[in-house]
Amino acid sequence: MSDAPPASCRILYIDDDPGLGRLVQRSLQARGHHVELASSGTDGLARAQAGEIDLIALDHHMPDRTGLELLPLLRALPDAPPVIYVTGSEDSRVAVAALKAGAVDYVWKDVQGQFRELLGEAVDTALRQEALRRDKERAEAAVREARDRAELLLREVNHRVANSLTLVAALARMQTNAVTDPAAKDALEEMQARISAIAGIHRRLYTSEDVEAVELDAYLTGLVEELQLAMKASGRDHAIRLRAEPIRLATDKAVSLGVVVTELVTNAYKYAYPAETQGEIRVQVMRESPDTLSLAVEDDGIGWTGEGEAKGTGLGSRIIRAMASNLHSVLTYVPGSSGTRAVLSFQA
Repeated sequence: MSDAPPASCRILYIDDDPGLGRLVQRSLQARGHHVELASSGTDGLARAQAGEIDLIALDHHMPDRTGLELLPLLRALPDAPPVIYVTGSEDSRVAVAALKAGAVDYVWKDVQGQFRELLGEAVDTALRQEALRRDKERAEAAVREARDRAELLLREVNHRVANSLTLVAALARMQTNAVTDPAAKDALEEMQARISAIAGIHRRLYTSEDVEAVELDAYLTGLVEELQLAMKASGRDHAIRLRAEPIRLATDKAVSLGVVVTELVTNAYKYAYPAETQGEIRVQVMRESPDTLSLAVEDDGIGWTGEGEAKGTGLGSRIIRAMASNLHSVLTYVPGSSGTRAVLSFQA
C-alpha cells in the first residue's frame, strides 16, 4: 500500500482564531487537502454531524467550550473521523487528556508558526493510519462474512448428511424386518446402530453454533438413548448408565468415539449377560488430564478379558481397532474386575 494519504481528503479545522484558521487552511490545501473552517465548538460539531469529513483538527481554547469538552462528542459520532488535538498550552496534561479522550495525535502551537508544518505532517500520518484501519476492518469483515457463509454451508451439508444417514438406517431397518436369518438380522441391526452413531454427530453439528466441535455429553446422551431403544426393540433389555463430563471434542474424534461406544455397548447387550438375565451397562467419559480423555464401558456380566477368539464375526473388534487407531490409541481390558471393563484413553 502507498505511503501517500488518500486523495481528496476533506478536513475540518475548528479554531476560534479566524486569522490562524486561514493560515492553516492555506497550509493544508497546499498539501492537496480540502479544508473547511469552524470558528466555534458548536459550529464545528454541527458541521461534523453533517458528515463527509475525513479528519478533524481541534483547538483547545475556545469561548463556548474547550476542545476537551468537544472531543468526546466528536468521537461519539457515527463513523467518527480521526481527531488531531491542537493546543497552545505547554501543560502536558492537556495533551495526555486529549489522547485519553480519543485524539489520534496532538500538535503544540508555537509563536514562530512552525506548528502548521507539524500539523500537516500529523494530518498526513493520521490519514494514512485511518486508511490502514479501514482497510483492516474491511478485510476482517470480508473474512467474517466468508467464515459465516462457510459455516452456514457446512451446517446445510451436515443437515443433508444426517437426513441421508437416517434414510439409510430406515432402509436397513426395513431390510431387517424382511429377513428371517438370525445372523442376518443381527448384522443389519448392528449396521443400523453404526449408522445412527454417525448420523447423531451430523445432527449435533447442524444445530450447533460451532461446527468444528461437539458437546460430548449431549451427543452421548442421545446416542445411548437410541441404542437402548434399538436393543429393547430387538428383545434385549439392559439399563445403560451414562456419566459424561461436559467436554467439547473435535468432530472427527467424536465420530470415532461414538462408533467405539456403539460397538462396546452392542457387544455388552449381546454377550455380557445370560439369556433372560437383565443387567447394567455403564458408559463413562472423563478428563484424565488437561489434554487426555478416558472412555470406559463396563458391565457386571460373565466377563471378557479381550483375549481368545471373539464372539460373532469379529467385525466389531476390527471396527473398534480402526476407530481407536483414528484416536491414536488402543482399547484395553482391565483384568480382575467382575464382568468386563474396556478402557480407551486418547488425546482431546
